[in-house]
Amino acid sequence: MGQWKVIPDHHLYFATTTIVEWQNVFTSIPYFEILIESLKYCVSHKGLHLHGYVIMPNHGHYLCSSDEEKNLSDIMRDFNAHTSRTIIALLKEEHKSALLGVFRNAAETDERGNDYKVWQDGFHPIAVETEHFVTQKLMYLHDNPVRKGYVDQPEHWRYSSARNYLLGDNSIMEVEQVY
Repeated sequence: MGQWKVIPDHHLYFATTTIVEWQNVFTSIPYFEILIESLKYCVSHKGLHLHGYVIMPNHGHYLCSSDEEKNLSDIMRDFNAHTSRTIIALLKEEHKSALLGVFRNAAETDERGNDYKVWQDGFHPIAVETEHFVTQKLMYLHDNPVRKGYVDQPEHWRYSSARNYLLGDNSIMEVEQVY
């Protein structure tokens, strides 16, 4: 489990955020946009450096780093807290009682005193130390929608940095490409 901690002076990580009980939340544009806008905010205001990403229906993978004075754990904690509140507000607005019930039940066993729990605990950072590992992790996250059968080519998934790397398309979000 030592690999699942942010290591001081280590800058590049492969991280994952997962919805509780693997519920499919990101199934329409407004929900994807919650994560996109929050990632953009973290890049602009919190010192996050995003090098690759994919947002799947129930989780996200990120190849990321942070400014030296910023703690990646703090950035991801704030990201999860903000996106949780925004997702819950949208679910309420859309009267999605089944998902709200799942998140309410998850909060009851969490002991933090929240009304809802959207994300599983942690973001599982794995230090990326070699160029080979960077390539492996980028391919893994870019191929995720292909492996799941959502698209035939990685660049066809709208919410993935495969579009940035393979097409030069920064229309969804810019990333700091590692190559």
